[in-house]
Amino acid sequence: MPEQHPLRIVYFDGVCGLCNRFVDLLLTKDRDPALRFAPLQGATAQQRIPAHTMGVLDTVVYERDGRIHTKSGAAIRILRDIGGIWKLAGVLLIVPALLRDPIYAWVARNRYEWFGRKESCRMPTPEERARFLL
Repeated sequence: MPEQHPLRIVYFDGVCGLCNRFVDLLLTKDRDPALRFAPLQGATAQQRIPAHTMGVLDTVVYERDGRIHTKSGAAIRILRDIGGIWKLAGVLLIVPALLRDPIYAWVARNRYEWFGRKESCRMPTPEERARFLL
């Protein structure tokens, strides 16, 4: 019987070019595959993410083991969890969020300008559909 993973959901801005590229990377590198994906604009995010976190859609949100992670902490944990060489990203967690998050916020503020903004949320391919939540 295959090993069951705890629920791990990556919530992303479905209209953000950078966010969609990050999801594309995760889909190809997640070896198990253990991650599920949901747009921040969707029903799953509205139901599962606390309202104070949902107030601003400028962060990736990672739900893992019943905990909600945001900003750089979420991105680092996601990379660590996909395994392989990406596991090394976990070492960045020793850098205090007070230092990591301003860099994350700067990229988040400029992401639409640098990577574009789509008219609507990403539509998963038929092969990806089982890994996406609404």
